[in-house]
Amino acid sequence: MTLHGKPFITSFPDSWIFIIPMSSPSLFLWSWPALQDAKSRTADGDPTLQPAVDQLRLDVDNALAFEPVSVMDKTLIPPSGDKHDYMSQGPYWWPNPDTADGLPYVRRDGEVNPEVEQLDSRRQGRMGEAVQTLALGWFFFDEEDAANHATQLLRTWFIDRETCMNPHLEYGQRIPGICDGRGIGIIDTAFYSRLIEAIGLLEISGALIDMDRSDLMMWMKAYRDWLVSSETGRAEARQRNNHGTWYDAQLCAIAHYTGDPRIVHKVAEEAKEHRIAAQIKPDGSQPLELARTRSFSYTQMNTIGFMTIAHYAKPTEVDLWSYETEDGRSIRRAFDFLVRYAVNGERWKWQQITEHDTGSLVELFRRAATGFNDPSYLQHIEYLPTSAKSHRSNLCF
Repeated sequence: MTLHGKPFITSFPDSWIFIIPMSSPSLFLWSWPALQDAKSRTADGDPTLQPAVDQLRLDVDNALAFEPVSVMDKTLIPPSGDKHDYMSQGPYWWPNPDTADGLPYVRRDGEVNPEVEQLDSRRQGRMGEAVQTLALGWFFFDEEDAANHATQLLRTWFIDRETCMNPHLEYGQRIPGICDGRGIGIIDTAFYSRLIEAIGLLEISGALIDMDRSDLMMWMKAYRDWLVSSETGRAEARQRNNHGTWYDAQLCAIAHYTGDPRIVHKVAEEAKEHRIAAQIKPDGSQPLELARTRSFSYTQMNTIGFMTIAHYAKPTEVDLWSYETEDGRSIRRAFDFLVRYAVNGERWKWQQITEHDTGSLVELFRRAATGFNDPSYLQHIEYLPTSAKSHRSNLCF
């Protein structure tokens, strides 16, 4: 296999092997000690966590009512003729007002066309969110029904022969009148890094039986190989904005899950040049994200993507948390750039056409405190709106 035109190494030190104690779930982004501590504090009546627990309770109840969905639910048929093939549409592409048939579609950045609901991306995203919520619900509330329902959602989307998704995104983010699919459609599965964390919890719940685990592993291995070997995957790997970052992040997550640290190591080493040096300026700004109509949201999303790669890189002896180019480009510089505007009172100077979820900054600060080994970053959470206290990142990191 190759990535960026270079072969993967075929051997690696024993210290890179990912070993998870059997008494612990296979978690990597979510912190097992943090989860245990949060559950213990909740049981003791700690009021600081109650808003997050109350919100999780509401989310779990809603997720329990979420019916299984699959790629077979879409009404359109992919060019292959196989409805098992995933299919989505570029969210910011709209009918052309200057042509009779509306083709080719035209781009309106940041404005989501409701036509995307007809295909697979929204259903997949809701499935993933429900699985994560239910896995946490099982852990915090000891509800077997939550774990069982999460497992059924996974079986329907990934495993059951009648409904399973084929492990590729050849028809991701099509543009009517222009193309049937694009490499940047791979951003649709960026959330797999979180989905894999939920699977880790479900594995110790007992709801995922050995056959489920084996089938999920086979699916993820096939998808990993497609990401690396297909032209569509390679096209996304060449992207120099958040698409490239999240390609790397999800590839690292899947490679970690499937026990292949050589992929993580290679991706992490190449991220120094292809991601950090290419996307972050010496002042910490990310020009390609600042150019978007939702610039703060995209800058934050890309920064979390960098952090995700750094988390997975560390066990392979690549330290991206402290890596810095000769002219000062680094993940930490990108994070500090955001902090100036998020909590230090400076006015955001770039376009942001939608309201930003400030609660999502909780995850950013908690992961920064751990990754940079700097607990002072947790103090920033105190300056966020009160609503941030209900964010589930207060329980997971």
